Amino acid sequence: MVWLSFFPIAGFILALGYSLLTRWLLQAWDALPEWDAPEGWTPHTHVSVIVPARNEEQSIGACLQSILQQDYPEDLLECIVVDDHSTDQTAAVARATASSRIRLLSLAEHTDASIPVQSYKKKALEVGIAHAHGQLIVTTDADCRARPAWLRQLVSYYEATGARAIAAPVLFSPVHNALERFQALDFAGMMLVTGAGITQQALYLANGANLAYEKAAFEAAGGFSGNEQFASGDDVFLIQKIASRYPGQIGFVKSRDAVVYTPPQATLRAFFQQRLRWGAKNESYDSWRTTAVIGLVFLYCWAILAAILALPFLPAYGAGLFLALFLAKAVSDYLLLSTAAHFFGRPRLLRGFLRSELMHVAYFALVGVLSLVVKHYEWKGRVVR
Repeated sequence: MVWLSFFPIAGFILALGYSLLTRWLLQAWDALPEWDAPEGWTPHTHVSVIVPARNEEQSIGACLQSILQQDYPEDLLECIVVDDHSTDQTAAVARATASSRIRLLSLAEHTDASIPVQSYKKKALEVGIAHAHGQLIVTTDADCRARPAWLRQLVSYYEATGARAIAAPVLFSPVHNALERFQALDFAGMMLVTGAGITQQALYLANGANLAYEKAAFEAAGGFSGNEQFASGDDVFLIQKIASRYPGQIGFVKSRDAVVYTPPQATLRAFFQQRLRWGAKNESYDSWRTTAVIGLVFLYCWAILAAILALPFLPAYGAGLFLALFLAKAVSDYLLLSTAAHFFGRPRLLRGFLRSELMHVAYFALVGVLSLVVKHYEWKGRVVR
């Protein structure tokens, strides 16, 4: 059969492309200098931290405390919590956090109930930004927490570089089991990819849990207009729009003190719901580079799965092909992930690496397909279509 000879060639091309991509990312990451606020630096930028929140009564208190404890001048910092129709005590907890620097807005009071909303998070951010007094908008999630130097790192980078938008690291914590370790390791690697891609002005990725941008740049780029139909994308779509309007003015803060921590998904169902939400927008990126990278990883993972599926029919052929493709990917991934894990001080995430590698192949291939055919999913008590 012709495909028996063609398949190894295609697999070799995918493995080679993946290896070259990984090498390029590692070189770009190594070339990116670690950032630290200059000694004696005094901030001058008024910052508005926007926290959209829906049913986060268990976590928003700690999130707000971590913002209030920032090593940043009180007169230059405000925090706006936008309650997204919570059905629990989220608003009450936020209101009970006594501070003149925290304002609570109700999304229900700033939207027309007769107009359908597809992305409530984007709408909540829009409302928060419209009411913000700060020159620099910083977004995070209600289940996140940050180190005291977080804003100093972001704002010192902003004032030194003049970047219009700034991405910064997000890590999963705490980690208790194999599923959570996989998510934490995968995300640490994504932070390396994000930093390297932005440094090379080639891949503009970001995470809304730790993202900063000028309010003026947000408005000039048209905000979230054009992708309101996607429930997610308040980060990647936006940073790509700002990068298009302001070429070469996007930055990444490579700093451990700039990390924001968020909990991983506790169950497989919650994990797949989250990744389906993220994956739903993959086919709509304006950047061909981003689409090409996602496509390469997707095809490579399916090539490995195809070799596994061939085992019952062609045991020797399938086993040899699987080992070759899987080991090639594992070596590339280990180099990238070990670099990320050690930089962020989390080498223990590498325990059970091969198991995590198998999980990554299965998850990326399956979610890639499902995100194309599944057009609705549940998120925070809502069915999103």
